[in-house]
Amino acid sequence: MKTKLFIMGAALSITAVVSAQRKELRNLRSAVDDEEYAQAKNEIKTLEGMMGEMDEDDKEEFYYYKAKAFMGKEDDFSGLDTVLESLDMASKTNEGDDYGDEVAELKQQAMNKTINSAVEDQNAERYDAAASKLNKLYTLSPKDTIYLYYAASNAVNGEDFDTALKYYEQLKDMNYEGVETKYTAVNKETGETENFGAEAQRDLMVKAGSHSDPKMEKTPPKSPEITEKIALIYMQKGEDQKALDAMADAREQNPDNVDLMKNEAELYRKLDMNEEYEAAMDKIIAKDPNNPDLLVNLGISANNAGESEKAIEYYKKALAIDPGNAVANLNTAVAILAKDKELVSQMNSLGTSAADNKKYESLKKQRMDVYKDAIPYLEKAADSEPDNVEVIRTLFNIHSQLGNTDKAADYKAKLDNLDGASGN
Repeated sequence: MKTKLFIMGAALSITAVVSAQRKELRNLRSAVDDEEYAQAKNEIKTLEGMMGEMDEDDKEEFYYYKAKAFMGKEDDFSGLDTVLESLDMASKTNEGDDYGDEVAELKQQAMNKTINSAVEDQNAERYDAAASKLNKLYTLSPKDTIYLYYAASNAVNGEDFDTALKYYEQLKDMNYEGVETKYTAVNKETGETENFGAEAQRDLMVKAGSHSDPKMEKTPPKSPEITEKIALIYMQKGEDQKALDAMADAREQNPDNVDLMKNEAELYRKLDMNEEYEAAMDKIIAKDPNNPDLLVNLGISANNAGESEKAIEYYKKALAIDPGNAVANLNTAVAILAKDKELVSQMNSLGTSAADNKKYESLKKQRMDVYKDAIPYLEKAADSEPDNVEVIRTLFNIHSQLGNTDKAADYKAKLDNLDGASGN
């Protein structure tokens, strides 16, 4: 008899617990339906203590309404991680029998909201937050690999190179190509080519007569870029051999990419692999030997690496093709004038002995020669950019130093006109 009473008491206890759960679930539903989200979250805390006694039906319902509660209002992005996690649990619980359609619809809304939030983070340069949200989207929808690609890009922008490397290597391991199909047509009113989300949408606009020249285009694969980013991150981390291996892989995938060839050359330079560096530079120039802009960019890279003579060599090659190239002329002059600093330093270190005085005069002559070498390039730069105040000022100072009074007066007048025009 005592045993029977005990069993009956246990049954009554279970019934009471289930009744309490159902009551709390009703309260949760009611709070969510009334958009009383703070109250709903309090109900969730209570229900979380009852999870061990819930059956699968109630768990599915709980996770669905928990997701709705944290979804909140349209402009509330704070609970999106919880929303997505709860929807994932709702899908896995009870095989989604009771709320499958509702969960799928809410999941799409939550993903759209997460995308908007990630874009907002990206625009505000909160790159780490954007990367985290985009990766969360990928984990919830693995078929949408593009989210992982954008997560990696944001991690790079946020200089979180370890996370970026992890994402890029995931993409590489799955042989991600990222080729997209674009459906385009020309807007007859504006003459601009517009991209449509779907072929049917584009065809509808063409049939309506507002657009013409429909085309289907495939975007280039992203795999070479991904491999290149892996190489660059390894360079950043100082893992040189891994960087070399990844760069070789990237070059194999995209052998004609000049930017990739430049990065490979920079890696060789960094590692003091001089023969490989020179060979890489020769290949770059051979790809487009008559491109002055390419040669100027190579000169800038050389100058940034402290190789001013090599930089001047590239600039002069550019000027042989395009004598009026303002950037090449100006950069050549700047590279030449960079020698002045070292000469001044040497002059200031000398004493007053006869030997030092002789050395001083020799260095002074070298300074004047540097100025004379720079003048033709500065003058060509001034011809191309007559309003460039710094170029005119430098020419005035140089001619003053050289004692070219007439030239100095001319540039002083030009400088005064420019200063007057700018209100200085």
